[in-house]
Amino acid sequence: MSEQAHDPTLGDGPVPLSIPDVLKIPNMKWLWLGQIVSNFGDSLTHFGLILLVNEMTGGSTGSIAGLLIAFGLPMATVGLVAGVLVDRFPRRQIMILSDISRAIMVVAFIVYALMGWESLWFLYVVSFLHATVNSFFAPARQAITPNLVPAEGLMAANSLAQISMVIFRVMGTAAAGFLVGVLDAYWAIFTIDALTFLLSAFFISRIVLSESAKEVTGDLQAQVQQALSELGEGLGVIRSSRILLGTLVGFAAAMLGIGAINVLLPVIVINELMVSETWFGLLELAQASAMVLSGLLVTGLAARFKPTQITSVALFLAGVISFGFIPLTQLWQLFIILFGFGLIMTPMQASAATILQTSTDEAMLGRVGSVLGAITQVATLISMFAAGLLAEDVGSRNVFLIAGIVIVGASIAMTLIYRGIKPIDPDLDNEIESQAQIKEAVL
Repeated sequence: MSEQAHDPTLGDGPVPLSIPDVLKIPNMKWLWLGQIVSNFGDSLTHFGLILLVNEMTGGSTGSIAGLLIAFGLPMATVGLVAGVLVDRFPRRQIMILSDISRAIMVVAFIVYALMGWESLWFLYVVSFLHATVNSFFAPARQAITPNLVPAEGLMAANSLAQISMVIFRVMGTAAAGFLVGVLDAYWAIFTIDALTFLLSAFFISRIVLSESAKEVTGDLQAQVQQALSELGEGLGVIRSSRILLGTLVGFAAAMLGIGAINVLLPVIVINELMVSETWFGLLELAQASAMVLSGLLVTGLAARFKPTQITSVALFLAGVISFGFIPLTQLWQLFIILFGFGLIMTPMQASAATILQTSTDEAMLGRVGSVLGAITQVATLISMFAAGLLAEDVGSRNVFLIAGIVIVGASIAMTLIYRGIKPIDPDLDNEIESQAQIKEAVL
């Protein structure tokens, strides 16, 4: 077998690096620091806005769904263009500009809170613009990671990203619950968020990486045509890869169910269980604790199982756990459900990211990642919109039932597509097989 086949997903290649090993890499350390402060600020504003809309509308699920759609729509639209630009321009610079731009936009939320405005449309528009800029940061971060760590460290790096995201989102959610539930200070939430973006930009600027922009020639029309052509290349990569196609189908279908859960959870906790907003920090902590626990075990899982196996099994378990929302009547039951979700989320997300990074050429990572993100985001938006309407007609419990069935079905579809991948004869070596084909066969 050629050296190309020695991928960390094989099991017979280099020993997978651990999370502490990855954090010893200076560039990865700076990327991680930028991520955690940004995650904290994001969760502050995201949850703070949900609480604000819930307070303004008396718990309208449709209004909350509208806010979440405003946050999610850019990834499904602008995100496609973002992927092309991420592959054209230095990714480190894109992340820095994204952080600075979002810090400026959050000022609009600060003014809104201080002035006591009550326009939902203002919140929706600014949230949309904020998420539009964010749609450039996420694919750039994912695409730059393989440039900062070796292949055998990708699983650990992706696990670290998931663990850190949840931990600092828990902290942000808890802080938002305290600032709203105790101090009623929405303006403080948005001020802290603006500062975290500036701090993130500083950390990202410390990354030392040689990058250059691709040459773009021609008039505006020619550039647009070239961008569309490059986007088409990303779609072609997914269409020709069983691994990427299976991942896309599975996650897109699963988000039809998961999106509904995300919309209804705050409503269930506040309006049905009659629990104060301050409890959200502890609820998030339950899920975060499980994600940290499972994240510490990811290196061991990666040495024994293929990323495709981890992803499909974890997705199936997510569907099964979703059924637990149906008989939910007590707060302690919700702690158990969220802990269960946390146990599977880190391995599932880390494996999916590793599949993308090891099955796609580095120069195509921005486009392929954005296409995957855009399609799954469309599914999420459809789910959130439907959940906001269905919950008022058939009840939230029936929506949870539908969500669980959809997620289980998605895991089955993903497994069937993965099973269609035929192994490659090692004797062929690299005479006629490309690196992508080899990786696809072993995953």
